Amino acid sequence: MRLFRLFPTRLRYGVAALLLSVGCSAPQEKRAQPTPAELARARQQQLHQDSLRADSVAKVHGELPGAILPDSRIVAYYGNPLHKSMGILGQYPQDEMLRRLSEQIEEWEAADPKRPVRPALHLTAIIAQRDSGADGKYRASLPDSTIRRMIALGRQQHALVFLDVQVGLSTLPQELPRLAPYLRLPFVHLGIDPEFSMKSGRRPGTEVGEFDAQDVNYARRFLADIVSEYQLPPKVLVVHRFRQDMVTNYQDIKTDPRVQIVMDMDGWGTPKIKRGSYRKFIKQQPVEFAGFKLFYKNDRRPGSRLMTPAEVAALDPKPLYIQYQ
Repeated sequence: MRLFRLFPTRLRYGVAALLLSVGCSAPQEKRAQPTPAELARARQQQLHQDSLRADSVAKVHGELPGAILPDSRIVAYYGNPLHKSMGILGQYPQDEMLRRLSEQIEEWEAADPKRPVRPALHLTAIIAQRDSGADGKYRASLPDSTIRRMIALGRQQHALVFLDVQVGLSTLPQELPRLAPYLRLPFVHLGIDPEFSMKSGRRPGTEVGEFDAQDVNYARRFLADIVSEYQLPPKVLVVHRFRQDMVTNYQDIKTDPRVQIVMDMDGWGTPKIKRGSYRKFIKQQPVEFAGFKLFYKNDRRPGSRLMTPAEVAALDPKPLYIQYQ
């Protein structure tokens, strides 16, 4: 749904005023009705001026029109399409991967039939590296051709696409602008990974990194500006987390109806360990929406097993973003 189709009374008055200011009215004694094209242009200009503030667009159940959460659940396959070892997304040939994703979605639909499932492809677009690279930032981007190919696949499959960012020794303000052309598409969303944000200056992988609330807030503002400028439905921002110190000052993270923030419990282990982490880092430190990650390999190590969709759906709060690696 285009966001400018629903207008509260205050915004309709704003459009009328804008029409007068751009000369779309006849002389006072005989005022003509604006044409549909003039109304559409005026509405677009008004929305751009209002920047889609929460009170400037009609809401649906507390969310802006077109919002994915909380009415739907996202089930995503994660990984690097160029490397088999980085997740299910690149582990199998494309047709086999899509078949497995379809079967996984069917399991979720059976476990929670009242909540529609949106399939998603979640790829690591900017990846932390062991080598420093020419600029010493310890990260590299997937080729544009690969990102475009996955976005085309998402469009073909009617799936959401998430671009995940591991900044290494770089920063979100340095890395996110290069993804802006993709994020302008309405079905493309964003993930940020504190694990590989090395504020200590150490090489990625030698210790667990972190994002502060100000980093998450930057990503939120970045996405919100894109939503406003291109009149898009709300974006989803996934923040990975499996330790308390990975996200500092969580209480200072600000919400915005243009961006739906998901705190994704990202750790692997036994069901008991995963439930405990979820209580500590998601339930006790909530932001907006909750997510849960499942590892096909690591969760199935000796003495452990993969949690079922019914078990995950029973968690409190209910995870609405599910990621499989």
